Amino acid sequence: MLEYDDVLAARDRVADVARHTPLDYSHTFSDMTGADVHLKLECFQRTGSFKIRGASNRIRTLSDEEQAAGVVTASAGNHAQGVALAASRSGVDSKVVMPETAPISKIKATKSYGAEVVLEGADYDEAQAHAHELEEAEGRTYVHAFDDEYIMAGQGTLGVEITEDLPDLDTVVVPIGGGGLISGIATAVKAHNPDARVVGVQAEGASTVARSLQKGHPEGVDSVDTIADGIAVRKVGERTFPVIRERVDEVVTVSDDEIATALVLMLERGKTLVEGAGATPLAAVLEEKFDYEDDETIVPALCGGNIDLNLLSTVIMRGLVDQGRYVKIRTVLKDRPGSLNDLLDIVAEERANIYAIQHDRTNRDIAMNATEVELDLETRGPEHVDGLLDRIRDEGFDVTVLNGPRPQA
Repeated sequence: MLEYDDVLAARDRVADVARHTPLDYSHTFSDMTGADVHLKLECFQRTGSFKIRGASNRIRTLSDEEQAAGVVTASAGNHAQGVALAASRSGVDSKVVMPETAPISKIKATKSYGAEVVLEGADYDEAQAHAHELEEAEGRTYVHAFDDEYIMAGQGTLGVEITEDLPDLDTVVVPIGGGGLISGIATAVKAHNPDARVVGVQAEGASTVARSLQKGHPEGVDSVDTIADGIAVRKVGERTFPVIRERVDEVVTVSDDEIATALVLMLERGKTLVEGAGATPLAAVLEEKFDYEDDETIVPALCGGNIDLNLLSTVIMRGLVDQGRYVKIRTVLKDRPGSLNDLLDIVAEERANIYAIQHDRTNRDIAMNATEVELDLETRGPEHVDGLLDRIRDEGFDVTVLNGPRPQA
């Protein structure tokens, strides 16, 4: 079982590599939730995520023979960059196996830190299987992304920083993929204050820990599907699971839509870019996935900021839709002069901005003397969307919402 002394020893090993990242009080999210929210901005860490902590600790505990033979690992991206930089800083050759679906930005970054990158498999688990083949064939040391006590201890140095910067914290909220980060943080936080609460967060499309806790042992899934690629892991670790079971108070899940909303809010209100996995703790707080009191001191650990730009554009649009800032509607008009203008007059009077129009007379599901119109609209929130739709329907148009905001609680 990982112990606090292991985390403190790791801190000495990684001090010259890992930055002490900011812990910032957020007026915005405190006002939105009623809690006292402090953001642990690990997205500002070297390589853009916490992974450099664990990777540096593991590589610096290798024997001379192991360092000479080199290391190999598997990663969806952040651990890859951490291992690449940590190995380069220690003069160790590194080979990283990444899933074929890994973001281009993370592949390029991993190469730039000095690693040889091999693309193999549809997800992390398939990449990991190939990395173990290379481990055996080439005599390298496998550096696990999470299921290693040196890795867990290195990630726990983030928890030490949190407790030093905010000794009176009540709750820390941490993403869970394989469990390395939350194992280390929970160990550090509970050593500082056994009464402090540690809440884990998983994406709904990669939720394994709650099921594992019910079964009493790590329980995997056949596949994962989430925009939070950094925590898209099929099975929690064998070594991390006992730590989670003993030291984590609660595990909750968030949807991709909720993650997207939190990411957009961080961009717009927090002026900070986080990746999907990094946004999950904030999403759990904003959506009240666990109970907390007014003025409770909560620290969401925003664990990374590495997101592919193509995915970012999709996530931003999803977040805007979810907030009622962007809506797509469809209606059918009489195919005669002025019909479209009548609809657009309503849109203009309700002060919605037209982003795109699609006008289709060829749809076989409508009458020969009709035309189908789709409008992409920029709006100002769910209430504005509801008012706009009511006005359009009151004027006699049969309108269908193709995408729009989530129903308000």
